[in-house]
Amino acid sequence: MAFDYKKEYKDLYMPNKKPGIVKVPSMNFIAVRGHGDPNEEEGEYKQSVPLLYGIAYTIKMSKKSDHQIDGYFDFVVPPLEGFWWQDGVRGVDSAHKENFEWISVIRLPDFVSREDFEWAAEEASRKKKVDFSRVEFLTYEEGLCVQCMHIGPFDDEPATVESMHALMEQQGYSLDFTDKRHHHEIYLSDPRKTAPEKLKTVIRHPIK
Repeated sequence: MAFDYKKEYKDLYMPNKKPGIVKVPSMNFIAVRGHGDPNEEEGEYKQSVPLLYGIAYTIKMSKKSDHQIDGYFDFVVPPLEGFWWQDGVRGVDSAHKENFEWISVIRLPDFVSREDFEWAAEEASRKKKVDFSRVEFLTYEEGLCVQCMHIGPFDDEPATVESMHALMEQQGYSLDFTDKRHHHEIYLSDPRKTAPEKLKTVIRHPIK
């Protein structure tokens, strides 16, 4: 049976609907950086997602290629995630999505080295005839965070964030947004196939 990160690391991918504190380990990701409203039809964000999945599935199917990855095990491709920020804003201001800076990511299994990633990018480019040069190998150490499972539309997130911050303050923590620590979302539902009121999104904020 394929290894499923959502099931094996429920504390990171399936948190409670009530806020909690979590220590997130360093991870490697497939990443694309960009700017602007993620809902824009021909925008950078919607163009980035197929690039991430193109490499993720090339790595998953590498077992059938000439490139055998040391330590490979079959896995379910982890969910799409995103780090979001806006210049001059503490956290995010969802009323001005056009000002978003973002890093869209998919987690890499630990057995994937930078060299394996570079092979996958070249292989995906060759097979799909698409430019994957925007995609990078990103190591991200998130550290101590407050998080919560948000159920519902993305535009309703502020209420969930408010409850997260209330718990954080009750337990003596404060927000720690920096140029390297951002508002983080993990998308457990496909918005193309899921009613807005049923969307599941993990929201995570850095604290100290």
